[in-house]
Amino acid sequence: MRKRPLTVTIVAWLFIATGVFATTIHLRDVVFQPTFHYEDLWIPIVAFLPAVFGVFILLGQSWARWLALGWISFHVAISFFDSWQKVSVHAVLAVLIGYVLFCPGSRAYFHQSETA
Repeated sequence: MRKRPLTVTIVAWLFIATGVFATTIHLRDVVFQPTFHYEDLWIPIVAFLPAVFGVFILLGQSWARWLALGWISFHVAISFFDSWQKVSVHAVLAVLIGYVLFCPGSRAYFHQSETA
């Protein structure tokens, strides 16, 4: 069994931390609103997705790296409605994450997991 690259491990744990942190923040906002609406629960649920991607990246699931890259790419797109600073930060993160998850060493790790 091929060892997971350190950079993949770091990116996966960053996704997990981001998902847990975002879920906590958004759940706090939903719970402490003056009026509770069940439809507001979708925000923390969606905020937890990066944590799910991170766990499955650690497990070597190739689909998770594609969804993780899609998630950060989506943030690049929605940043255009906010500020150029956010666009540039998200774009740099997307390029770095894309490189880490799709470089030859990472591809070999994910491909090995698919064939096992």
